[in-house]
Amino acid sequence: MNKQGNTYTLIYTSVMVIVVAFILAFAAIGLKPAQEKNIAIDKMSQILSSVNIVSTPENAQELYGKYIDDSYVIDPNGQLTQGESFHLDLAAQLKQPEAQRSLPIFIYTDEKESHKYIIPLSGSGLWGPIWGYISVDDDGNTVYGAYFAHQGETPGLGAEIDKPPFQKQFQGKHFFINGKFTPITVEKAGQKPQNGADYVDAVSGGTITSKGVQTMLQTCVKPYAKFLESLNSNQI
Repeated sequence: MNKQGNTYTLIYTSVMVIVVAFILAFAAIGLKPAQEKNIAIDKMSQILSSVNIVSTPENAQELYGKYIDDSYVIDPNGQLTQGESFHLDLAAQLKQPEAQRSLPIFIYTDEKESHKYIIPLSGSGLWGPIWGYISVDDDGNTVYGAYFAHQGETPGLGAEIDKPPFQKQFQGKHFFINGKFTPITVEKAGQKPQNGADYVDAVSGGTITSKGVQTMLQTCVKPYAKFLESLNSNQI
Protein backbone atom coordinates (compact mmCIF):
# COMPACT_ATOMS: atom_id res chain seq x y z
CA MET A 1 0.00 0.00 0.00
CA ASN A 2 1.22 3.43 -0.89
CA LYS A 3 2.07 5.14 2.40
CA GLN A 4 1.86 8.50 0.68
CA GLY A 5 -1.66 7.95 -0.56
CA ASN A 6 -4.94 9.19 0.88
CA THR A 7 -6.21 5.66 1.57
CA TYR A 8 -3.26 4.85 3.83
CA THR A 9 -3.64 8.16 5.68
CA LEU A 10 -7.36 7.55 6.21
CA ILE A 11 -6.84 3.99 7.48
CA TYR A 12 -3.95 5.02 9.74
CA THR A 13 -5.96 7.89 11.22
CA SER A 14 -9.01 5.68 11.80
CA VAL A 15 -6.93 3.01 13.54
CA MET A 16 -5.26 5.57 15.78
CA VAL A 17 -8.64 7.09 16.73
CA ILE A 18 -9.97 3.64 17.64
CA VAL A 19 -6.87 2.77 19.67
CA VAL A 20 -6.91 6.07 21.58
CA ALA A 21 -10.67 5.77 22.23
CA PHE A 22 -10.14 2.24 23.56
CA ILE A 23 -7.33 3.38 25.85
CA LEU A 24 -9.41 6.28 27.19
CA ALA A 25 -12.44 4.06 27.74
CA PHE A 26 -10.31 1.46 29.51
CA ALA A 27 -8.76 4.15 31.71
CA ALA A 28 -12.16 5.63 32.55
CA ILE A 29 -13.51 2.22 33.56
CA GLY A 30 -10.43 1.51 35.63
CA LEU A 31 -10.58 4.87 37.41
CA LYS A 32 -14.34 4.87 38.04
CA PRO A 33 -14.24 2.97 41.37
CA ALA A 34 -11.62 5.35 42.75
CA GLN A 35 -13.57 8.37 41.51
CA GLU A 36 -16.79 7.11 43.08
CA LYS A 37 -14.97 6.47 46.35
CA ASN A 38 -13.55 10.00 46.36
CA ILE A 39 -17.00 11.45 45.67
CA ALA A 40 -18.45 9.43 48.55
CA ILE A 41 -15.68 10.53 50.92
CA ASP A 42 -16.22 14.17 49.95
CA LYS A 43 -19.95 13.80 50.64
CA MET A 44 -19.21 12.26 54.04
CA SER A 45 -16.93 15.19 54.84
CA GLN A 46 -19.63 17.69 53.87
CA ILE A 47 -22.23 15.93 56.03
CA LEU A 48 -19.81 15.94 58.96
CA SER A 49 -19.16 19.66 58.43
CA SER A 50 -22.86 20.37 58.94
CA VAL A 51 -22.54 19.07 62.52
CA ASN A 52 -19.31 21.00 63.08
CA ILE A 53 -16.96 18.02 62.74
CA VAL A 54 -13.79 18.79 60.79
CA SER A 55 -12.55 15.87 58.72
CA THR A 56 -9.93 15.09 56.09
CA PRO A 57 -10.01 12.68 53.13
CA GLU A 58 -7.96 10.32 55.30
CA ASN A 59 -10.33 10.18 58.30
CA ALA A 60 -13.75 11.14 56.86
CA GLN A 61 -14.87 7.53 56.49
CA GLU A 62 -13.83 6.67 60.04
CA LEU A 63 -15.56 9.69 61.55
CA TYR A 64 -18.66 9.17 59.43
CA GLY A 65 -18.93 5.58 60.56
CA LYS A 66 -18.47 6.63 64.17
CA TYR A 67 -21.01 9.45 64.29
CA ILE A 68 -23.53 9.08 61.46
CA ASP A 69 -26.41 6.59 61.33
CA ASP A 70 -27.24 7.13 57.67
CA SER A 71 -29.72 4.48 56.58
CA TYR A 72 -32.93 6.44 57.03
CA VAL A 73 -35.56 8.12 54.87
CA ILE A 74 -38.60 10.23 55.63
CA ASP A 75 -41.77 8.76 54.16
CA PRO A 76 -44.70 10.84 52.81
CA ASN A 77 -46.31 10.77 56.28
CA GLY A 78 -43.28 12.42 57.84
CA GLN A 79 -42.15 9.24 59.56
CA LEU A 80 -38.55 8.16 59.98
CA THR A 81 -38.13 4.76 58.31
CA GLN A 82 -35.34 2.37 57.44
CA GLY A 83 -33.95 2.82 53.94
CA GLU A 84 -30.83 3.60 51.95
CA SER A 85 -30.33 7.35 52.08
CA PHE A 86 -26.73 8.01 51.10
CA HIS A 87 -27.27 7.67 47.35
CA LEU A 88 -30.76 9.20 47.25
CA ASP A 89 -30.92 12.36 45.12
CA LEU A 90 -33.00 14.94 47.01
CA ALA A 91 -33.54 17.12 43.92
CA ALA A 92 -34.93 14.13 42.02
CA GLN A 93 -37.16 13.15 44.94
CA LEU A 94 -38.62 16.64 45.21
CA LYS A 95 -39.76 16.38 41.57
CA GLN A 96 -41.85 13.34 42.46
CA PRO A 97 -45.47 13.63 43.63
CA GLU A 98 -45.52 14.16 47.38
CA ALA A 99 -47.03 10.73 48.03
CA GLN A 100 -44.12 9.03 46.23
CA ARG A 101 -41.19 10.82 47.82
CA SER A 102 -38.47 9.21 49.89
CA LEU A 103 -36.53 12.00 51.55
CA PRO A 104 -32.97 11.24 52.68
CA ILE A 105 -31.92 12.21 56.17
CA PHE A 106 -28.77 11.62 58.19
CA ILE A 107 -28.59 11.33 61.95
CA TYR A 108 -25.61 12.42 63.99
CA THR A 109 -25.30 10.95 67.47
CA ASP A 110 -22.87 12.74 69.76
CA GLU A 111 -21.05 11.47 72.82
CA LYS A 112 -24.05 12.34 75.01
CA GLU A 113 -26.35 10.22 72.80
CA SER A 114 -28.08 13.38 71.59
CA HIS A 115 -29.36 13.27 68.00
CA LYS A 116 -28.99 15.93 65.30
CA TYR A 117 -30.95 15.50 62.07
CA ILE A 118 -29.09 16.44 58.88
CA ILE A 119 -31.10 17.54 55.84
CA PRO A 120 -29.48 17.72 52.38
CA LEU A 121 -29.99 20.87 50.29
CA SER A 122 -29.91 21.49 46.55
CA GLY A 123 -30.45 24.75 44.68
CA SER A 124 -29.15 27.32 42.21
CA GLY A 125 -26.87 30.31 42.64
CA LEU A 126 -25.94 33.06 40.19
CA TRP A 127 -23.67 30.95 37.96
CA GLY A 128 -24.55 27.38 38.74
CA PRO A 129 -25.61 24.79 41.31
CA ILE A 130 -25.32 25.36 45.03
CA TRP A 131 -25.87 22.68 47.65
CA GLY A 132 -25.24 21.81 51.25
CA TYR A 133 -26.51 20.27 54.47
CA ILE A 134 -28.22 21.78 57.49
CA SER A 135 -28.49 20.02 60.83
CA VAL A 136 -31.36 20.46 63.26
CA ASP A 137 -31.30 19.72 66.98
CA ASP A 138 -33.48 17.01 68.47
CA ASP A 139 -36.16 19.61 69.24
CA GLY A 140 -36.89 19.61 65.49
CA ASN A 141 -36.51 23.38 65.38
CA THR A 142 -33.09 24.76 66.30
CA VAL A 143 -30.29 24.75 63.74
CA TYR A 144 -27.19 23.01 65.05
CA GLY A 145 -24.91 23.64 62.08
CA ALA A 146 -24.84 24.34 58.34
CA TYR A 147 -22.60 23.67 55.37
CA PHE A 148 -22.95 25.22 51.90
CA ALA A 149 -20.96 24.73 48.70
CA HIS A 150 -21.11 25.93 45.10
CA GLN A 151 -19.87 25.06 41.66
CA GLY A 152 -18.86 28.41 40.25
CA GLU A 153 -19.96 31.45 42.22
CA THR A 154 -17.86 34.62 42.06
CA PRO A 155 -14.80 34.58 44.37
CA GLY A 156 -15.10 37.17 47.12
CA LEU A 157 -18.83 37.58 46.46
CA GLY A 158 -21.30 34.72 46.11
CA ALA A 159 -18.55 32.18 46.73
CA GLU A 160 -18.46 33.36 50.35
CA ILE A 161 -21.40 31.06 51.14
CA ASP A 162 -18.87 28.25 51.62
CA LYS A 163 -16.97 30.20 54.28
CA PRO A 164 -17.47 29.80 58.08
CA PRO A 165 -18.53 33.44 58.72
CA PHE A 166 -21.64 32.96 56.58
CA GLN A 167 -22.39 29.40 57.65
CA LYS A 168 -22.01 29.98 61.39
CA GLN A 169 -24.78 32.59 61.30
CA PHE A 170 -27.32 29.79 60.99
CA GLN A 171 -26.43 28.17 64.31
CA GLY A 172 -29.21 28.70 66.83
CA LYS A 173 -31.76 29.89 64.26
CA HIS A 174 -35.22 28.33 64.17
CA PHE A 175 -37.54 26.88 61.53
CA PHE A 176 -40.73 27.20 63.61
CA ILE A 177 -42.02 30.53 64.87
CA ASN A 178 -45.05 30.41 67.18
CA GLY A 179 -45.60 26.81 66.18
CA LYS A 180 -45.69 27.54 62.43
CA PHE A 181 -43.03 26.39 59.96
CA THR A 182 -41.27 29.61 58.93
CA PRO A 183 -38.10 29.11 56.85
CA ILE A 184 -34.98 31.05 57.76
CA THR A 185 -34.44 33.99 55.42
CA VAL A 186 -31.28 35.63 54.10
CA GLU A 187 -31.49 39.43 54.23
CA LYS A 188 -29.32 42.37 53.31
CA ALA A 189 -27.43 43.67 56.33
CA GLY A 190 -29.71 45.90 58.41
CA GLN A 191 -32.94 44.44 57.03
CA LYS A 192 -35.36 42.06 58.72
CA PRO A 193 -38.08 39.80 57.30
CA GLN A 194 -41.62 41.10 57.76
CA ASN A 195 -43.02 37.71 58.76
CA GLY A 196 -40.92 37.47 61.92
CA ALA A 197 -38.77 34.62 60.60
CA ASP A 198 -35.28 34.05 61.92
CA TYR A 199 -32.72 35.44 59.48
CA VAL A 200 -29.04 35.81 58.65
CA ASP A 201 -27.13 38.52 56.82
CA ALA A 202 -26.58 37.99 53.11
CA VAL A 203 -23.12 37.93 51.59
CA SER A 204 -22.09 41.48 50.70
CA GLY A 205 -22.19 41.82 46.92
CA GLY A 206 -23.62 38.32 46.54
CA THR A 207 -27.34 39.05 46.68
CA ILE A 208 -28.45 36.56 44.03
CA THR A 209 -26.40 33.71 45.51
CA SER A 210 -27.62 34.59 49.03
CA LYS A 211 -31.22 34.52 47.86
CA GLY A 212 -30.42 31.20 46.21
CA VAL A 213 -29.51 29.88 49.65
CA GLN A 214 -32.79 31.21 51.04
CA THR A 215 -34.81 29.59 48.26
CA MET A 216 -32.86 26.36 48.73
CA LEU A 217 -33.74 26.31 52.43
CA GLN A 218 -37.41 26.97 51.73
CA THR A 219 -37.66 24.38 48.96
CA CYS A 220 -35.65 21.61 50.57
CA VAL A 221 -36.54 21.90 54.26
CA LYS A 222 -40.28 22.43 53.88
CA PRO A 223 -40.92 18.80 52.79
CA TYR A 224 -39.35 17.75 56.12
CA ALA A 225 -41.61 20.07 58.14
CA LYS A 226 -44.03 17.33 59.20
CA PHE A 227 -41.15 15.22 60.50
CA LEU A 228 -39.50 18.15 62.28
CA GLU A 229 -42.82 19.10 63.82
CA SER A 230 -43.21 15.59 65.19
CA LEU A 231 -39.81 15.92 66.88
CA ASN A 232 -40.86 19.26 68.31
CA SER A 233 -44.07 17.73 69.68
CA ASN A 234 -42.07 15.00 71.42
CA GLN A 235 -40.23 17.67 73.38
CA ILE A 236 -43.41 19.05 74.94
